[in-house]
Amino acid sequence: MADAYVALADGRVFDARCRSPGRTRGELVFTTAYTGYEESLTDPSYEEQVLTFSYPLIGNYGVRDERFESDRVHPNAAVAHELTEDVAEWLDGEDVPAVDHLDTRELVTSVREEGAMKCGIAAGPDATPEAAREELAACKGMSDHVDIGAQVSTTEAYTVSGGGEYDVALVDCGAKGSIAASLAERGADVHVLPYDVDAATVADLDPDVLFVSNGPGDPANFEATQALVGAFAGELPLAGICLGQQIVARAFGGETEKMAFGHRGVNQPVRDLESGKVVMTTQNHGYSVADPGSLDVTQVNVNDDTAEGLASDQHDVVTRQYHPEANPGPHDSLGFFDEVLELAGRTRSPVAAD
Repeated sequence: MADAYVALADGRVFDARCRSPGRTRGELVFTTAYTGYEESLTDPSYEEQVLTFSYPLIGNYGVRDERFESDRVHPNAAVAHELTEDVAEWLDGEDVPAVDHLDTRELVTSVREEGAMKCGIAAGPDATPEAAREELAACKGMSDHVDIGAQVSTTEAYTVSGGGEYDVALVDCGAKGSIAASLAERGADVHVLPYDVDAATVADLDPDVLFVSNGPGDPANFEATQALVGAFAGELPLAGICLGQQIVARAFGGETEKMAFGHRGVNQPVRDLESGKVVMTTQNHGYSVADPGSLDVTQVNVNDDTAEGLASDQHDVVTRQYHPEANPGPHDSLGFFDEVLELAGRTRSPVAAD
């Protein structure tokens, strides 16, 4: 007899096995990554979502905290065809519901055909299909999580030291730890700031570049971050990754939209429009740039032509929709961080907030 249930917005309820008990809800999404489950589960971009792994066995090389991208698990629940004891025990210790022994192929196919959808989960000795449906009924859409930035951002500024050759102001909208590490490895001191930091605080730091991180949810809900980018547009080099690209685009008059099921995995092909070169990338996002505003599209996704890179020589802007730092995934695009620091190395005058 099943002791876990997954209720979908299309009316179906899947029987499953409980690996970590609890009741929860969230937007059901999937990743095609076959490694990097520790990094994925600690990626803040999965906040308020239920993460399904398309690869059938998750946990076959254990759990090591040096691979974590943040200090906690962010998805509301984990779903897999088979979870090892190591991963199940880890999620149980984190009080994150987890289920397996269900047909994840059918789940993934459903999301691809119908789009990312709300779901409810009930797992444990007292779980019932009705309990899963109750969770589903209480589930909010991702754009309705208007304060999601506060759930994932640092509340206090701190610095990741890299030698002081550059000063980077990294706005933490849910940043993966490897972004700051990638910049620090290249000689930058990375000043990690709350997502709602004000312009005066950034001006006091007098950074060489303002960098907006990845993060969860709808970029339209990050109004303070968008206003910050607008305050320094044309005065300070600007960079962004994932959600950061979307926020930067909106600050330059662009528009964003929700995707049907998003890009999540380590095998997304991206073509550079100038060189024609295609690289494989790591991605995790459910929104995209529909209109770049006054920025130029420099890279596109080979599968669906969505914007993967934006730039402006006039305003010293460079962004990527994918994750150049990978973790997990290919390292084809690590050079992006060198490109950002080339912008940071340009001579400029100290900035001042209005």
